[in-house]
Amino acid sequence: MENKRIDEPTGTETVGHEWDGIEELDTPMPRWWLWTFYLTILFSVGYVIAYPAWPLVDKATAGVLGWSSRGELAKEIDAADLARESVREALARVPIERLPEDSALMAQAVAGGRAAFKVNCSQCHGSGAAGSQELGYPNLNDDDWLWGGDLKAIEYTLTHGIRQAGHDETRTSQMPPFAGAFDPAQLDALVSHVLSLSGKGQTSPAGAQLYADNCVACHGASGEGDRAVGAPRLNDAIWLRGSSREAIMRQILNPRMGMMPKWEGRLDPVTIKMLAAYVHSLGGGEDFVEVAEDPEVEVDEQP
Repeated sequence: MENKRIDEPTGTETVGHEWDGIEELDTPMPRWWLWTFYLTILFSVGYVIAYPAWPLVDKATAGVLGWSSRGELAKEIDAADLARESVREALARVPIERLPEDSALMAQAVAGGRAAFKVNCSQCHGSGAAGSQELGYPNLNDDDWLWGGDLKAIEYTLTHGIRQAGHDETRTSQMPPFAGAFDPAQLDALVSHVLSLSGKGQTSPAGAQLYADNCVACHGASGEGDRAVGAPRLNDAIWLRGSSREAIMRQILNPRMGMMPKWEGRLDPVTIKMLAAYVHSLGGGEDFVEVAEDPEVEVDEQP
């Protein structure tokens, strides 16, 4: 049986339990706590009425306010799509040569291009665009360009690809294989001369003559290359397939020619323009100086 009584020192009723002579008092809750508790009950009732609360078979109760987290997300997505569409419309109107004149729009293009690069280009060029010498994927962070590094040249390369079969406007270059053309001594002399163009080897009259007879037409007398035909420079420290003697010999005897798909038809023109802006921003992008002298390159200011 419970043995309730009034505790004389406090005047509070006990709960009737006792442990080792210790009794528990039935002290009431503070009033502020009780009123807070009552308010939470009222709030929960109002919340259940106003917002989705009770789960049903395929949805929850709608609530009198008609609010839902999915609806809120849809509004945010629509707002983001609207903002993105306005940027895309602005990019569509601006010729790529004029894009650097609007720093804010250029920044938007670079940000959009960064996202597009991760989806479409990182598989070959790497997430940091460093490429791969082993596989022959160019490093896009340096300032060495086979076909030109201004915005328009990059956009053209992205649009039409490199050695894209069946596409007449693609970038195309071809180095003939020289397997069987040189004896071992001649090949060694030629490789030494190629290395000497970048200060990494000693040339010889024989090597210089072999280079003049077979390589100057494309790579130039001093190894400066030729962007008109996509012939790489040989007088710098940047190598697509490696700079070891073995790698250069292999490339002379049996050249490995890479292919980049054309993105025209796969990506819309604005996305390609954003990709060009991002690649241009990686560190090696070149200025397009001709645009300042071309009166036909104008920006359409009409919405």
